[in-house]
Amino acid sequence: MGEYIYALKDLTYATFCGAISEKFCDLYWGEKLLQSLFRVVNGRTAPPENTSEEAGSQPDGDDGPSALHSGSPSSRRPSPLGTGKEKPDADSDERSRGNFEVAFRPQKSVKAGREPRPEAGGDLASGSEAVAQPARPAEGSPRVNPGPAAFQSCCPGWCSAFYEADCFGPDVHNYVQELARRKATGSPDAQNPACLLEPECRQELEQQLMIEKRNFRKTLKFYQKLLQKEKRHRGSEVKTMLSKLKGQLEEMRSKVQLLGLVKKYLQVLYAESWGLEPCALPVIVNIAAAPCDALGFSPLDESSSLIFYDVSKQPRGSRQRRARVLQAGTPLGLMAYLYSSDAFLEGYVQQFLYTFRYFCTPHDFLHFLLDRISSTLSRAHQDPASTFTKIYRRSLCLLQAWLEDCYTVDFTRNTGLLGRLQDYLSSQVLPLDSSAEHLLSLLEVGTERRAEGTPRSADLEDPKEAEDTRPLAALCKRLSEDGGSRKAFPWRPSRGNGLALPHHKERPYTIASALPKPCFFEDVYGPYAKASEKGPYFLTEYSTHQLFSQLTLLQQELFQKCHPVHFLNSRALGVTDKSVAVQASSSESLSAKTCSLFPPNYVQDKYLLQLLRSADDVSTWVAAEIVTSHTSKLQVNLLSKFLLIAKSCYEQRNFATAMQILGGLEHPAVRQSPAWKILPAKIAEVMEELKAVEVFLKSDSLCLMEGRRSRTQPTLPSAHLLAMHLQQLETGGFTMTNGAHRWSKLRNIAKVVSQVHAFQENPYTFAPDPKLQSHLKQRIARFSGANISILAADSRASPRQVASEKHPRKIQDKLRRMKATFQ
Repeated sequence: MGEYIYALKDLTYATFCGAISEKFCDLYWGEKLLQSLFRVVNGRTAPPENTSEEAGSQPDGDDGPSALHSGSPSSRRPSPLGTGKEKPDADSDERSRGNFEVAFRPQKSVKAGREPRPEAGGDLASGSEAVAQPARPAEGSPRVNPGPAAFQSCCPGWCSAFYEADCFGPDVHNYVQELARRKATGSPDAQNPACLLEPECRQELEQQLMIEKRNFRKTLKFYQKLLQKEKRHRGSEVKTMLSKLKGQLEEMRSKVQLLGLVKKYLQVLYAESWGLEPCALPVIVNIAAAPCDALGFSPLDESSSLIFYDVSKQPRGSRQRRARVLQAGTPLGLMAYLYSSDAFLEGYVQQFLYTFRYFCTPHDFLHFLLDRISSTLSRAHQDPASTFTKIYRRSLCLLQAWLEDCYTVDFTRNTGLLGRLQDYLSSQVLPLDSSAEHLLSLLEVGTERRAEGTPRSADLEDPKEAEDTRPLAALCKRLSEDGGSRKAFPWRPSRGNGLALPHHKERPYTIASALPKPCFFEDVYGPYAKASEKGPYFLTEYSTHQLFSQLTLLQQELFQKCHPVHFLNSRALGVTDKSVAVQASSSESLSAKTCSLFPPNYVQDKYLLQLLRSADDVSTWVAAEIVTSHTSKLQVNLLSKFLLIAKSCYEQRNFATAMQILGGLEHPAVRQSPAWKILPAKIAEVMEELKAVEVFLKSDSLCLMEGRRSRTQPTLPSAHLLAMHLQQLETGGFTMTNGAHRWSKLRNIAKVVSQVHAFQENPYTFAPDPKLQSHLKQRIARFSGANISILAADSRASPRQVASEKHPRKIQDKLRRMKATFQ
């Protein structure tokens, strides 16, 4: 205890008391005891009790609420120990050694007519730092920024949740800096990045992006033609040209990706142009509960606050800055922080969209946004630089980002929520603001586009986007195959001869398919047998590549329809680490009541259970095909086939199907098969490789996101293992003793779950084979829910019964022949 208390020596007094009281909550800590501890640890006297209260309750002070500290790294902060007066930067740096800060507490009254005064030292930095800062309207500027519809999208995307402030690299900032310099040439605001938000700049960027994409597609088609020609006629000239074209395609692809990131960055800059400084966040809390001239505290949450942790980090500039990391907050405080400056750029908005269901329902979030829109709608168009305009515009950006990213999980099934939003936009917003038309169009097309499982590479509002990005995914796939990217995993053993069968065309007719089926076929399969379906022999008629590619496409079809939110709170759905089997509905309801992490009135989508059922069906099918094989030779062939398919799956990063096949092969009835003893050694080694892959996938929740190449390759993660990783992150308390939710915990969950959208952006590009997929679906459906042990027992009994009946028949046949010869 002493070491812990001494480690708190640099904290402010209020945070010092809160940290001790929370850590040792089972003990009573008197005020005098805490003051004595603070004096002993820090060597200075604790401040009076009413200091922070007086500072936090100033209604109309020119310095704004002093309990709030500016989030701008270059701003001077009010003293947390003083009465709201500003001190020099040196004093602020000394005070900021304290780690935790409470950002804002309930305010008695805030006047809407008073704008929070910008703090000293908050000017925009010059050079590249100026471009990196969000462009905000100048005071009194008559110019009105374009609405969200002009920038197509407001959703930051999974990259924002995963990379946070590092989502846009130096190349993007340098390009934007050069673009701003060109646009600002000859204008008085040469250093103002607001020019990047002009429609002319956006149109120029989109035109350049369209030209680069068109040139890229043409070069790609020429490259593919040369590749086919080189396969038919081997020649050094074609090979040399292919290598040059490949290098050009890499450069063109990088240019297209850079322009796409710049476009996304400008979209984020638009949303950031309406951000508020942290000192103005109490206005967000209070604005919905009072008229516009006198804002009282909102009754939604009487203890709204945000807790930050101060750290030192090296920014993109050359000097050291202080940075604050959000640690916890009440539901209303976390929602209010969506309006803070840099919330989009730092990834907070996207992380919030992934995780807000832990502390509020979609109805609560929509109510929060619509309240802010209603409170600012009438005055938003009077002054473009006012706080009301910023709150209104940021609310529309947040609403659009929510629709673009979470339409399927929050609006598709909830018709009441969807109808309420449509009615509000049509009746309240649209008559005053035409930008609501874009939001209404998102609501109209969202169900059709998302219900069909459109790949994440296709934007919600741009139907042609898929055509532009699909060649990019195809090129990544082709270049990765040509470049030997299969060496990406260190646990992957060297490939041996004979493990990969050559690709060949499907044979429409074979002798094996024409032979009659064994007489005991129906005895073995029982109710699962259908005369119209193919037997296990059809697996031997296709190559490993054919089976692997079609199984991958079937799995991808299911994966493209899921959302990161589907993997959250999976323990309440009955998903456990012991078994993937889906429990009965009664046990599911009991589990949901006892261990659900979501609010009680939130109805969770159970699409994850559909993914797990599908995975169970594939594992059952693999085991059933092997145990029902009537000969050892067929069992060996099927074992070899499934092992080679699984090897191809994990080499091409289809870890979902690979783990499903491993689950079927590890069934006790399959492991007892004598075919393992006569299986070739090279094939048997694949089983150990699969187990090593499973250990690798269980080792780290972000193991598949390591390396730039891995993130751009098509990938299908194991749904069950991903759910287990998230359950591990969900273990422990989400709330602190003061009722605040631990944002650091939610932030880590958002990072892990963001990889779902990351992998959906790069789909596999195999050519579908409807006939083979139909056969696979029939076989998988036949054994769905089957008892493998019973099938194995029936399979072992049937050959003996047939053999016992076959022996007397042979004797009778011989007697008949002998009788015929004597006659």
